[in-house]
Amino acid sequence: MTKDVIALTPKTPDQASLLAALHAGGPDLELTATDDDAVIQLCTAAGRPLVSVEAPLLVHVPGEAERLLGAGTTAPDPPYWWTEVRASTATPEAERLAQSVGGRLTMLLGGAIWPPGAAHTSRVTVPDEPPGTQDVPTVDALTDSTAVVLSDRPLLPLTAWLSDTLRAAARSNRALHLVTPPHVRLTLPLRTALGGAPNRWVVQDPQGGYYDGLSGARLAWQGGTFAPIDGTLADAFTAGAAPTEHRQLTLTFRAVHVPDERLVLGRALEAAWRHLTDSPPLGWGTAEPANLPWSPHQLTDLARDRAPAPTHLVAVGAPGRPASIATQRVARTTAGVAEEITLTLGYERPQDMPLDTLESLAATLVTEHALTTMLVTVRAARADLTLPPGVEGPPLPVSFTLGPRDVKSIGLPRAERPPIPAQPHRLGSPASPALHYPLGDGTAPESWRTLQTLTTHLKPTAASSPGLRP
Repeated sequence: MTKDVIALTPKTPDQASLLAALHAGGPDLELTATDDDAVIQLCTAAGRPLVSVEAPLLVHVPGEAERLLGAGTTAPDPPYWWTEVRASTATPEAERLAQSVGGRLTMLLGGAIWPPGAAHTSRVTVPDEPPGTQDVPTVDALTDSTAVVLSDRPLLPLTAWLSDTLRAAARSNRALHLVTPPHVRLTLPLRTALGGAPNRWVVQDPQGGYYDGLSGARLAWQGGTFAPIDGTLADAFTAGAAPTEHRQLTLTFRAVHVPDERLVLGRALEAAWRHLTDSPPLGWGTAEPANLPWSPHQLTDLARDRAPAPTHLVAVGAPGRPASIATQRVARTTAGVAEEITLTLGYERPQDMPLDTLESLAATLVTEHALTTMLVTVRAARADLTLPPGVEGPPLPVSFTLGPRDVKSIGLPRAERPPIPAQPHRLGSPASPALHYPLGDGTAPESWRTLQTLTTHLKPTAASSPGLRP
C-alpha cells in the first residue's frame, strides 16, 4: 500500500530543491526516472523503489486543495505548486522517507504539507537488503491479468499517475484493481475512469475478506485477480445505507460538430454550467487536481494537439454550493468532432435542484451547441459528489432530449408519438426540430421503464447514442 505525502509550495520545486529533498535518504540510495521523466524514484541499491516523486503541477484553481485534501487544508494562494510524493509500505522506512522529502521541500520553498504534521527533515536510514526483490515501479502488484494499486488516502482522486496507470493497464490487456480500506472515498472522475469491469474498486471488509466498492459483491483473490465468490453482497456495503436529503443531478450529453478551424470546444459544457449555476466552470485539466483556469480556447488547442487520439478532461466549479464537476471526452468520429460530457451537481435539499430549467437548457444546447442526445438523472447521494463504498440511491431519469439529426433519421411522426405517459416538446427549428421527453421528477423508479419503452420505440438510431444506457 502506498502512503501519500503532498507538498503545496508557493515557489517552484526546481532541480536544486528536488535534489536536496531527495537526499533525505543519504547518498547510498539510487535515483531513477520513469514515465518519460515524469516520475523520479528513490530506490535501494538492490533496485526496490522506496519513494516516487511526481512532476510538480502548477495549480491556478482556488479550492482544489480543500476539495481533494479536506476542508481544513492550508494551501498557499493560487498559483501554487502541487508535488505528490508516494511511499511504498513494502519497506517500513519508506513512509518516513517520503515525509522527509516533503518536509525538505516545504522548508526550502515554503508552503504546507498534507497530511498535516507529516513533515520532518531528518535523514532516514534504509537498511540493506538482498537483491532479487525489485517491486513493480508503478503498481503494488502485477499479474498476467491484473495491476493492483493499494491506497489509504481518504479521498482518492484521478491523479495524473492513476490516469497513466489505467492507460498502461489497458494497453497491456490488464484490469486495474484499486484496493482501499473502507473509509476511503472516490471522486466522480476516478469512478468514471474506472468504467466498470474488468476494473474494480476493491474494499477491505472490516469483517474479513473484500468486496466491490461499487456493487457490494463479495470478492476473493483467486487466479491472480479479485473475483466475485458467491453472488452475495457484503454486509459492510449495505450497513451504512440510510435515506438522505442530498441529491446529485447528472446531465450526460453529446454534441457533434462539423470539423472547422474556427471550432471552439467546451462551449456546450460552459453553457450548461452557466445555465444551472449562473457561473462558468472555474478550472479544468487532464486529471485531478484541475490545475488550469477555465479556457475553451486552451482546451481546444490541447484536443487539436492530441488528435486523432481522443482527449479526456476534468472540469470543476467554484467552491461552495452547488458542488459541481464534469468529465469530458473529445474525439473525432465519422460524423464530426464529438464532445461526450457528464456534468454532475450536488444539492443538500431536493427542492434546490433547478429541474424546471432543464427544457430551456436543452433548447439552448440544441440551437447553439449541436446537441445530439442528453439524459438527465437524479439520485439520492452525497452533495459533495464523493463516492463512499456503500449503497446510495440509484439514478432515476428526469428527461431525455433527442437532437434534430436523429429525429429526422427516425422520422418526426414516429419520434413525436412514443408510447409513454408524457408527450415530447419540440425544440429548435420548426423545419428540423429536436424533441425533449419528460420522464419523471427524479423520485419514481418506474421512470426507468418509461425510458426503456422510449428507447425501444426510437430504435435503431437513438438507442445506440451515449447516455441512453441505465
